[in-house]
Amino acid sequence: MNQLCKVLIVDDEILVRQGIKYLLDWEREGFQIVGEASNGQEALDFLKIEKPHIVITDIVMPVMNGEELTRLVKRDHPEMEVIVLSSFSEFDYVRSTFQNGVADYILKPKLEAEALLQVLRKTRGRIPGLESMEAPQDHNLSVDSILSRLVAGYEIQVDADFVRLQFPHELFSFLGCEVNRSVLKDRHYVNQFRESIETMLKENVPGLVQHTISGEQEGIVFLLNLEEKRWLETVQAVKSFSQSVVESQPELRFTLSQAFRQFSEAAGVYQESHVKLQQYRFFFPYEVLLIHSELPAQEAEPEKFNLTQFTEQLKRLQLEEAFTELRQYVTSLSHHYESDIFQFKSFLGNIIFNVTNQFSHIKDLEEQKYALFRAIDEAKFADEAIGILGVFLDQVQDQTSSLTQSPGSIVNMKKLLDYIDEHYTEPLSLTELARHFHFNPSYLSSLFTAHNKEGFKEHLNTIRTDKAAELLRAGEAPISEISSMVGYGDHSYFCKVFKKYTGLSPSGYRRQYYSQE
Repeated sequence: MNQLCKVLIVDDEILVRQGIKYLLDWEREGFQIVGEASNGQEALDFLKIEKPHIVITDIVMPVMNGEELTRLVKRDHPEMEVIVLSSFSEFDYVRSTFQNGVADYILKPKLEAEALLQVLRKTRGRIPGLESMEAPQDHNLSVDSILSRLVAGYEIQVDADFVRLQFPHELFSFLGCEVNRSVLKDRHYVNQFRESIETMLKENVPGLVQHTISGEQEGIVFLLNLEEKRWLETVQAVKSFSQSVVESQPELRFTLSQAFRQFSEAAGVYQESHVKLQQYRFFFPYEVLLIHSELPAQEAEPEKFNLTQFTEQLKRLQLEEAFTELRQYVTSLSHHYESDIFQFKSFLGNIIFNVTNQFSHIKDLEEQKYALFRAIDEAKFADEAIGILGVFLDQVQDQTSSLTQSPGSIVNMKKLLDYIDEHYTEPLSLTELARHFHFNPSYLSSLFTAHNKEGFKEHLNTIRTDKAAELLRAGEAPISEISSMVGYGDHSYFCKVFKKYTGLSPSGYRRQYYSQE
């Protein structure tokens, strides 16, 4: 049998890798994709275990780019050939890779099946032992190719007789094992572990048929085909195996999808059960095995968080109440395991943004917010992200309590109130007041609400309406002039504010006062 030419795909964009994988019928053309990598360093780690004949690599990638990868491959593995993917703007890099011995290059905008196949055949002809090799004559897709295409979302027609031959039983399910990405680089370990799972299933479930889904980025996935009467045995075998393995390798986690009866349902179940179980893992970090049919009852999704009320509590420095309600809400949200992970993390980040914005005068909080955004974004589990938020909230309470409870803050508050009493006839604003006392406006607002029953604006309006009431009772000044005498430039606005605070219009207030004398 002719040897297949082994190919490694290296690109930091998963969609590009997927596109290349399904651009050709690789095995029919005499090639085999033996792996993927998202940067040059991952590719070098892969080469230590596998020995591909051809490496197809992008140029611009994080960690290690394609230019450096090409140089190291040709230095340490001169027998391997490299094909470079590039855009028009990267020609200088491509020229450099040719100096290092690259076999050929393909422009990404012109990446088509026929062009790729021609470059692959030409490159294969340079490899000793493969140069005269013809493509296998069997034009049928292998089971591995069919499965990898199906779960990737590609439509594919499969002969019914072929399906019955490969999968003789009436029930299907996906078994997944999530493996740490650093462990995935050790192909020898992954192959050994996959074999141990296969052996366990064969020993415990008579007649079971299993196929590995190739190209998985987060671990190992099997499609199981079994007699319906063996389903409970399979579940029990997976439970026992996962519990025994996790004792020595606590980072491993397993999933078992819902069972289904038709091979044509595989793509849908893969997305709606297997992939979702992997997503639910974010909210179940300590469950070694998630089984679709044994998921706990879903709690109701909590109502939308009242951010307006929360912000008002921050302004008034009612942090104990605000943070207690927030923690309860986040806990409730984490119990709704169907929550979108991105939205969950975005909510936590938005809370941190709002809090740091409110207390922007606290330098430590402001300086660390971007690091907190990044930490939450990288959190693997909900409790980890919640813990990051919790530490932040504790820090906010410590920082703000030291500011508002200090004797200096009380002295500052008295100076503020005295200044307002003396200058209420002037066009005062919180910004101007903060500038006068060399405070941050946000801090001044928080300080004011922390030491008074009302905010700055409400306090100023109270003073002005009290003074206006005195002038109205004195009966000397015309009502039209009193508004400007107490600091209001707009008479109609003065009348509106006065009525809001006293319940009467200025003229009504004056009439009532004189009628009572």
